Amino acid sequence: MSRKPNYEFQEWWNKQRENHGSHHDLFLPETTTTTTNDPSFLTVEIRTPTADSTVGKDRSRSARQISWLCLLRFQQIKNSVAYLTNGFLSLLKTARRRIASPSRRRSESKMYRAIKAFLVILVVLLVFELVAYFKGWHFSPPKVRSDYVEIVYAEWIEIRARYLAPALQSLTNVCVFLFLVQSVDRVVLVLGCVWIKLRRLKPVALMEYPADTDDVKVEDYPMVLVQIPMCNEREVYQQSIASVCVQDWPRERMLVQVLDDSDDLDVQDLIKAEVQKWQQRGVHILYRHRLIRTGYKAGNLKSAMSCDYVKDYEFVAIFDADFQPSPDFLKKTVPYFKGNDDLALVQARWAFVNRDENLLTRLQYINLSFHFEVEQQVNGVFINFFGFNGTAGVWRIKALEDCGGWLERTTVEDMDIAVRAHLCGWKFIYLNDVQCLCELPESYEAYKKQQYRWHSGPMQLFRLCFMDIIHSKVSWAKKANMIFLFFLLRKLILPFYSFTLFCIILPLSMFLPEATLPAWVVMYVPGIMSVLNILPAPRSFPFIVPFLLFENTMSVTKFNAMISGLFKFGSTYEWIVTKKLGRSSEADLISIMENESAPLSENPSHKRSSSESGISELTKLEMNRKSGKNRRNLLYRKELALAFILLSASVRSLLSAQGIHFYFLLFQGVTFLVVGLDLIGEQVS
Repeated sequence: MSRKPNYEFQEWWNKQRENHGSHHDLFLPETTTTTTNDPSFLTVEIRTPTADSTVGKDRSRSARQISWLCLLRFQQIKNSVAYLTNGFLSLLKTARRRIASPSRRRSESKMYRAIKAFLVILVVLLVFELVAYFKGWHFSPPKVRSDYVEIVYAEWIEIRARYLAPALQSLTNVCVFLFLVQSVDRVVLVLGCVWIKLRRLKPVALMEYPADTDDVKVEDYPMVLVQIPMCNEREVYQQSIASVCVQDWPRERMLVQVLDDSDDLDVQDLIKAEVQKWQQRGVHILYRHRLIRTGYKAGNLKSAMSCDYVKDYEFVAIFDADFQPSPDFLKKTVPYFKGNDDLALVQARWAFVNRDENLLTRLQYINLSFHFEVEQQVNGVFINFFGFNGTAGVWRIKALEDCGGWLERTTVEDMDIAVRAHLCGWKFIYLNDVQCLCELPESYEAYKKQQYRWHSGPMQLFRLCFMDIIHSKVSWAKKANMIFLFFLLRKLILPFYSFTLFCIILPLSMFLPEATLPAWVVMYVPGIMSVLNILPAPRSFPFIVPFLLFENTMSVTKFNAMISGLFKFGSTYEWIVTKKLGRSSEADLISIMENESAPLSENPSHKRSSSESGISELTKLEMNRKSGKNRRNLLYRKELALAFILLSASVRSLLSAQGIHFYFLLFQGVTFLVVGLDLIGEQVS
C-alpha cells in the first residue's frame, strides 16, 4: 500500500529552493499536481539554472577578466610577430654579410649572362604591366589609343598574341611531353621495385663463408686486391684505411693499395705513417704515389692496375676515401662470383653517417635512397646492368681487362667502364642488403661541384661511346635501353625539361598569358613524383615540399653541366674532389681497432699501444681540422638571378589572380634565394 504524499513538506521545500536561488541543484523533486494513478509522489526534473541576476553575474566575465584576456592575446600576437621579425631580420643580416664579405672574383659564364639578360627583360615587362594594371588595361585592353603608352601597350598585346605566345606554347608542349615520359619511367621503376619486394627477388650466392676463419682452408678464399684512391683526404684517410685493414679475410689472400694523389706534403706524410702503422700489424698494405697526376681518379686506378703483382689477384674491391666498409664486406660480396663466370661486378649500397646533419644532407638522402632502392635494384634484377657507383664494389679483374681497363677520357670513369663491360657481354649484380658507410657533402659548394661532375660526365661519355653502342654485339633491346633510358631520358631529358619548364617557361608564361601552363603540370604531377621519390625514405615525408623545391633549384646546375658536357663548354674535364669533413664515428673506429688488434699481433703491449696510437692520431687529426683555412659562405649568382626572375613572375601572377601559379613561383623563388645566399647546408664564418 503506497504512502500518502506529504504536501506540506513539499511546499516548504519549494519555498526554500526559490529563496536560496541555488543554480547548482539541477535534479530536484517536484510535487505532482495532477490527479493520476501514479503511486509515486516525487518526480525528477532536469532544470536549467534560473535567470537570476546573481547567477548571470557569476557566470559572465568581469571587465578585469576581459582586459586580462585581451592582454594575453596581444602578448601572444606580439611574440609571434617578434619571432617572425627576428627571423626575417636575421635572414637580412646574413644576406647583407654575405654580400659585403670579400669573395673570389669569378668570370661570368655564358649561362649567367643569359639568365641576367632574361631577368632584365622580365623586370622591364613587370614595370610595364604594373603601369597597365593601375590604368585599368590589365583586364580590358585600351581601345582608344590616345597617347603613346596606350599605343605601345596595344602593339605589345598584338605581338605577344600573334608571334611570341604560339612559340612559347609549342616549347611548353614539348617540355610537358618529355615531363610525362620521364614520369612514366619513374612510375615503371617504382612498380618494378614493388614487384621485387612482393616476390622477394634478390641475388643468391652459391656459397657462403663462415663467420669464424680459424678452421677454414685458406685456399677457399680467392686473392683480392683492395684499392683506396685518395687525394688530399686529410679528414678521412685514417678511418678509410682502418676500415679496409680490419676486413675479416685471410691476410695472405688480400693486398691493400693506398693510391695517394695528394699534392700536400703534410697529408702525404700522414698517410705514409698510417700505412706503416698497419704494416707493422701484419697487414699486407702498400703506399703508392704518382709524381705526375694525370687522368685524375681513372689515371690513378689505371696506374695501380699496371703493377706486375696484380696478375696474381682475381678480384679488386674499390673504396673511395670517405667509405668505411664493415669487416664482413668481402665475405658478403665475393661469394656471388662463385659459379657466375660472366659476372663482372658486385655493387653494394651506400649508407650515410651524416644524413641528419642538416637540411641539405636530408634532401640528398631522399634522392640517393631512391637511386639505390629503386633504380639500381630494378636495373640489377631485370636487366643485370646499372651504372657503377665508383666505389663500394668488387670487380672481376678479367672483366676490367676484357673491356679495355680504366680510361682517362671522362670524369665519370666508373660509368665509362660499366658501359664498356656491358657492351662486352658482362653482367652486374646489385646487393641492396649490403651497405657501406660513407659521408654526404654538408656544404652547398661541395654538393654543387659533385652534381656538376655527375651530370657533365655522362654527356661526355654519351658523345664518345654512342657509335660503340650502335656497333656493339649486344641485342637491340639492350642498345635501346642504354641509349634512350640510361643516357637520354635519365641524364639529358630530366635536367633539360626540369630547368626549361620551371625556370624559364613558367615565369615567361606569366608575362605571355596567351600561352598556358596547366596547374597539373605545375603542382599535381610534380607532387606525385615527389611522393614516389620519397617512398624509399618514409621518415623523410615531412621534407617532401622542401625536396620538390630544392630539386627544381638544383636543375640550373644540372642543366648547365649537361650542356657543358654535351658541347664541351667550360670546365667539362675538370675534376674537383668533393670536400669531406670526416663525420664518421671516431669512437667506433677506435673500438674496431681494439677488437681487431689481437689477431694482428700476439704481443699484449702492442694491443695497448695501437689503441693509444689511434687516440693520439685522432687528436692530431682534430687539431689539423681546427687549424685549417677558414672558409666563407659564397654567393651563387645564377641562383640569385633566377630567384629574382621567379619573384618578379610571382608579382605578375598576383596581378592576374592566377592562384596556384603564384604560390609555386613565390615559394620556388624564395628557395632559389635561400640557396643563392648559401643559407642551406653547412654554415661557416
